[in-house]
Amino acid sequence: MTIIGGEAYLRDDWIQIIERIASHGMRCGMATGGRGLTKERIVAARDAGLEAFSVSIDGLEEQHDAQRGVRGSFRAAIDAMDRARAAGGIRLTANTQINRLSMPVLEQVLDVIAEHGATAWQVQLTAAMGRAADGFKGGAPLFLQPYEVLYAHPKLARLKREGDKRGVTMWPGNNVGHFGPFEGVIRGHFKAGYRGSCGAGRLSLGIEANGDIKGCPSLPTRPYVGGNVREQKLVDIWERSKELRFMRDMTVAELSGFCKDCYYAAECRGGCHWQSHTLLGYRGDNPYCHHRALELMAQGVRERVELVEAAPNEPFDFARWSLVREPWPADERAEVERIHRETEAVVWAS
Repeated sequence: MTIIGGEAYLRDDWIQIIERIASHGMRCGMATGGRGLTKERIVAARDAGLEAFSVSIDGLEEQHDAQRGVRGSFRAAIDAMDRARAAGGIRLTANTQINRLSMPVLEQVLDVIAEHGATAWQVQLTAAMGRAADGFKGGAPLFLQPYEVLYAHPKLARLKREGDKRGVTMWPGNNVGHFGPFEGVIRGHFKAGYRGSCGAGRLSLGIEANGDIKGCPSLPTRPYVGGNVREQKLVDIWERSKELRFMRDMTVAELSGFCKDCYYAAECRGGCHWQSHTLLGYRGDNPYCHHRALELMAQGVRERVELVEAAPNEPFDFARWSLVREPWPADERAEVERIHRETEAVVWAS
């Protein structure tokens, strides 16, 4: 079980929560931005049973602080890593959002987290939700355009190999994929060698601060809460709620767009539904797929998104974007093909 936020330590009872998790024999981790995490708080959490500590490092100082909207947040995150490392007894990891600001400096981010003692690195694509829901810097999205996964995945494959050499295991999030030529590199440590379908309500669940239960903590609240543990038993919500059962009950017939007729449809079933629902307003058609982007590029086509409706400025909110297909510029397509050829030669030879 991982306690997340906002910042979990802002709750008066956060140490009691860690103690209760540990008392039931569950492994307890924590994801944090690190701001305000003093040595005393970290030691108290460790002594209560915290085993793992994941700090968000979303770029170097300039990129990280821009995304957080707070100057000094990068330095606070690095200080938290150093305090956790000094405290001992806690597995130290890092997590990074991949977007238009962070992607150009991912190599340097690996340098930073390795230097400060991280042993694992979770990476995931920034989804169109929360602070990233609407336009950014003159209307362009903070998150990548769908076709830009063709630049991201070769970079991640190279960084996976580099991380292995430096003792930092890359752990890609569910919205990184799927089934492209580097899947066996970035998920080579998975038993099957690939991710498979979304784990929401199948392998995972999320508990909001008020007791609401949904299949994944990242999913928006309104469409996906299946009950509340103050009112129902967790096992009943898990077994009977249609909001949590959507992945267990989903069939290929519920998919749409490219995903519906994809070769991998039965296994993948639309990939990460958090990614697609917060972008398009529905699940089962995920344009952030490496295989999909490659297949479309072979047809000379790429996908991007345009803003249709702004987010309502509520918790877990999202805007509405529409998919647009356009021809690949010949020079850019040639560059992407070159990057893939060279990366395949490097990562599969190492």
